[in-house]
Order: sequence, then structure tokens, then C-alpha cells
Amino acid sequence: MIFLGPLYTYLHTRLADHINHFPLIRLVVLSLDKTILYLLVFAVLRFAYLKLRGHKTTVGRELLLGTFVTYVLLLLFLTVFRGTYYYPWQLVLHFDRPLSVINTTPLVETLKLRQGATMFDFYYQSLGNIGWFAPFGLLAPLTMRCKHKAWRTIVFGSLLSLAIETMQFFLITGVSDIDDWIFNTIGVVCGYLVYALGVGISKMFRKAKN
Repeated sequence: MIFLGPLYTYLHTRLADHINHFPLIRLVVLSLDKTILYLLVFAVLRFAYLKLRGHKTTVGRELLLGTFVTYVLLLLFLTVFRGTYYYPWQLVLHFDRPLSVINTTPLVETLKLRQGATMFDFYYQSLGNIGWFAPFGLLAPLTMRCKHKAWRTIVFGSLLSLAIETMQFFLITGVSDIDDWIFNTIGVVCGYLVYALGVGISKMFRKAKN
């Protein structure tokens, strides 16, 4: 790890022998470490772009954009780029995988999880996937400077989910499942509804003041 090595060493020393799911903690710390690296890269490129184009901006907008980029990067590192590699040229694509490993039947596999010993997997598959993409529905329209934010947010969020499922297939870093795409898209819609509600409440307050 580049930035969080000492933190991981500390957590490993204190928790590795006491927590069954410590690999999950390792994944989170590693993903955060990668996110910091690529967020710095984005910041440099963003600064150069603004300078070269002569665009004016505000601290608030850049913080909002940085928050959105941080979220997307962390999402990708948690779901797709899970290995210890840091750079694109280290990726290994598996084009010989059979398409039969992809679950294309909606909701069947998710409903099977209800028959398990616990309901944790079922709730994680459904509510967890919704929760992962709700921030996209909330943050994406806040960063947009265009009309038709609703359909743009939903389409872009849906395409991001589809891209994640596709990359998981070729990189063998997860199970490509249509259920994930469905719940992710629902999450985007839920996030956008929160955004729309906030905008509506803000307009009501402004009218009340006037």
C-alpha cells in the first residue's frame, strides 16, 4: 500500500486473529489507498484543465465534484479492481470465459438467498446493492450543469452498473448478475428522488421567504 500501509499493519496486528471477515477490512483499506492515489491524479488533471481552458470555478463546486469522483473511484475499487495491483497495465482480461457464467434470469438467484441459513446474503444482495448506488443518484445531478437531470442520472447510473458487471466478468473479480444491475438502478432512482425532494423543499423555503 502507498498511503495506508501503517494503518493496515496496525489493524492486522490488532484484529486479524479476532475477526472472521478481516479480508473485508483489508479490501476496504486497500480500496481507500487506491482511491487516494487516483483522486490525487484527478486533482492534478482537473487543475491543469481549468488553467488551460481558463474556466472559473468555486471551492464549493470543486469539493462537490471531488466528493463525487471519490465515491465513483471507491465503488470501482471495491467492486471491480479488487486485486493488489494499482495500475491499468497490470490488469489481466479473460476473454475466453463462457457467457453461461452470467446470471441473466432476473431475481431468481436473489430469491434463492431467502432459503439460506441467514437472511444477511439476501438483504445484502438487494438492499446492499441499492445502497451502493443511491449516492450516485444523489451526487450526479448536483454536479451536472445541464437540463434533463433525471433521465441523465438514471441512464448514466445504469450504464455504470452495466460497466461494472461487464468488467467483473472479464476480470473475474465478481459474479456478473442481472440482479445487481436491477438493484443498482433502483438505488440510482432512490438517490435521485432524495435529490429531487431536497430541491423541492429548498424552493418551498425560498418562496416562503419571498
